[in-house]
Amino acid sequence: QLQASGGGLVQAGGSLRLSCAASGRTLSSYIMGWFRQAPGKVRELVADINWSGGSTNYVDSVKGRFTISRDNAKNTVYLQMNSLKPEDTTIYSCAARAAGYPYNYWGQGTQVTVSS
Repeated sequence: QLQASGGGLVQAGGSLRLSCAASGRTLSSYIMGWFRQAPGKVRELVADINWSGGSTNYVDSVKGRFTISRDNAKNTVYLQMNSLKPEDTTIYSCAARAAGYPYNYWGQGTQVTVSS
């Protein structure tokens, strides 16, 4: 079970940190991703991180603003979001996958709203 939290309402230019905690499953061997899906749009992989945290990837629209990290001892993955823009407004979800497999473990989303 994955539980995302940390969303909220923030003004443009502000910051939020999302957390994704796992229960009943150890995340340390999984690739973790943060996704977002705005109404009427395709779900987008915002960032992902490998099991050790040594490799990360970001969608172009968040590069330089968002940072994904993980703490395997706490079984938690984070998404630090800085310089937020109104277009970042949507529901963010976390997911896990084993290497070579699609994302198949999903948490419920957390709403991020950025006001202009």
